[in-house]
Amino acid sequence: MKTDLNDNSADKLSADDDGSSQESGSRGGNGVMVKPIINAIRILRHLTETATPERAADLARLLSINPSTCFNILRTLVAEEIVEFDRRAKTYSAGLGLAKLVGNMVTEGQRLEAARPLMQEFAARFGVTVTLWRRMGTDRIVLVSSETSPADLRIDMAAGQRLPMLMGASGRLFASRLDLSDTEIRAVFDKIRWARPLSFETYLQEVEQCRQQGWSVDDGYFSAGIMVIAAPVCDRNENIAYTVSAVMFRGQYDEAGVEIVGQAIRELGQKLSTMLF
Repeated sequence: MKTDLNDNSADKLSADDDGSSQESGSRGGNGVMVKPIINAIRILRHLTETATPERAADLARLLSINPSTCFNILRTLVAEEIVEFDRRAKTYSAGLGLAKLVGNMVTEGQRLEAARPLMQEFAARFGVTVTLWRRMGTDRIVLVSSETSPADLRIDMAAGQRLPMLMGASGRLFASRLDLSDTEIRAVFDKIRWARPLSFETYLQEVEQCRQQGWSVDDGYFSAGIMVIAAPVCDRNENIAYTVSAVMFRGQYDEAGVEIVGQAIRELGQKLSTMLF
């Protein structure tokens, strides 16, 4: 038997719709396809597949892009060091910035894959689901990896779901490390729909406790019947880049057991910091 714990945007702060619309582009599926971005991708794909420097006019003709638009896209890509411009030959080619960007993405994926055995071992050891959340922008976290225990009764969480940054056990970690005033924290706190009543004063106390012990707890406020214990995964500048969480049923561990899991998840977070950065 397994329990699915997935994000319901209707019950969380700020559904992931930015409310924006595009003046140009075509609709594909349920989203809006932005034509300038599509053209930029087509240019990059052509330059990388042919590996041949091209003039702007030739690229515009080959890809059926308006010449002025093509030139502006190329100029932007050059400014971002994604494309290189040969001033003498007046040609464009894929730049080192593109290779570095792709390399970083591949490297991150490889590092996350390498982290899975540690997460799997922890999940099996404590009979919990281990989740890894990545900070996304200034106000969100996204679930990038989840490992369940081999137990018959377990909690499943789907990768890709997003939550407000200050929600749950991970939220207490960010609140303890970000340079936010109580007023700023309160403004976000009041918009979050908690699974059961939670006072702001209690939340602040738990944030302070998290600051002192290096790990945090959400006891059924994120999701009814679920306890989450989380620890930070920091980059080289000691900023929280990810959080790692042990997700379990409420009452699965007594107070002493929660302390043991908390200390262990903090150690796991430190190991992942070394591995991911």
